[in-house]
Amino acid sequence: MTNDTPAPLYLQGRFAPVPEEHTAAELTVRGTLPPDLDGRYLRNGPNPLPGEDRGHWFTGPGMLHGIRLSGGRAEWYRNRWVKTRELEGHPFVRQDGTVDLAATPANTHVIRHADTVLALCEVGLPYWVTPELETVGPYDFGGKLTTAMTAHPKEDPVTGELHLFGTGFAPPYLTYHRVTPEGELLDSRPIDVPGPTMMHDFAITEHHIVWMDLPVVFDHTLAGRGGMPYRWADAYGARIGIMSREHGSTDVRWFDVDPCYVFHVGNAYEDAQGRVVLDAVRYDDAGFRKVWGDIGGPTGASVPAGAGVPGVANGRVGVREPGHTQAPSVLYRWILDPVAGRVVESQLDDREAEFPTHNESLTGRQNRYLYTVNGDGIAKHDLVRQTGDVHKTPGSRYSGEAVFVPASDGTDEDAGWLMSLVSDDDGAAGELLVLDASDLSVQAVVELPYAVPSGFHGSWLPETGTEIETGTGTGTESDSRSVQQA
Repeated sequence: MTNDTPAPLYLQGRFAPVPEEHTAAELTVRGTLPPDLDGRYLRNGPNPLPGEDRGHWFTGPGMLHGIRLSGGRAEWYRNRWVKTRELEGHPFVRQDGTVDLAATPANTHVIRHADTVLALCEVGLPYWVTPELETVGPYDFGGKLTTAMTAHPKEDPVTGELHLFGTGFAPPYLTYHRVTPEGELLDSRPIDVPGPTMMHDFAITEHHIVWMDLPVVFDHTLAGRGGMPYRWADAYGARIGIMSREHGSTDVRWFDVDPCYVFHVGNAYEDAQGRVVLDAVRYDDAGFRKVWGDIGGPTGASVPAGAGVPGVANGRVGVREPGHTQAPSVLYRWILDPVAGRVVESQLDDREAEFPTHNESLTGRQNRYLYTVNGDGIAKHDLVRQTGDVHKTPGSRYSGEAVFVPASDGTDEDAGWLMSLVSDDDGAAGELLVLDASDLSVQAVVELPYAVPSGFHGSWLPETGTEIETGTGTGTESDSRSVQQA
């Protein structure tokens, strides 16, 4: 970039990266933080180093933002780059053509499983970080994880198992993994798909894994040019598959669907008729190309070498209910019927939507509510009554993903709070917005002393008493450190 060349959209306004790491203590709270909120809210997102442009929003090095809440106070805010091998200057593809799975931006999600906090990005290994956001190092489950790991693993709320997958640029293109509640990777199985699709998310139900094999595919001709070497490929086809969760299963029942792409799943479950219901945010061809182009991706359609394989012909009948996608991305439902051998598709809401979340105690089971965000604010979708409400964020303020936090004494599905980091298009300081999930009223706002760029996904980590406090301590606003270009 030069002074005469405007920065791309993903480096401007609310997306603009921050140049430093900060720590601040005793933050101002407007309203009242519920006593239940004893823990940390952590969120991940790309944050290029000063003066750097990686060519796509998805490719900047990861930065974690965290707020510690306890006793009605906001004890601290801090932001830290995830100190990956990529940030240190190591290439993802080595000179000998092999891949360094630890040279990843680790910029997409942050979760905790088996008391281990992991920063995730689907192209490589997760990174282990402390509850205070200091980087420990790459994490491969004791050497058992030899593929990349999705940024969207699913923890079953009943069994405590963590289900995940890894994708690759060469066969096997897809590998399923299962991790015990104690954090041991027990099960890895290659799953047959015809090409290197950008499979970003998936779903689980009580008895099934739900795969989405969709027409956004790795293009080797774009590799090594920076940015994201993926584009829409009409000839690949679009299908959704269900696979048994039984140990050793690799057979997938595939259902052809209308061409689309899905970045993020809301939830999935099995209904009383044994059908699999999948709710997710759907992009049609035009919607995907628009959004993909805005964030730095190629928008022309092509058929990459080795990927021009349509979805497996299976005689299934796809039925799409009346209605047409108007917004670039909308909340959508697929009902997969393995007995009748058909899929019914329907749009659930006309509003633009992304980052769907739900009460995770119902992951894989039937849920009534989903929460999404768009340019207007945070929406609550009642899937039973087929209604929706919106909490609007004013002016140049934009809400990020709304993470549901259940109330300890709640009995209703929506008894709890929504947490969202709010970014400002004008570069003003960020906020942590806490809404009552039952009616979207404002419970509290935590004022942050620094700007927070729009990012991706986060988690609420309730206090367990087992967190290891390491690093620099609570610090003060003067505890500010810059990361130098490697």
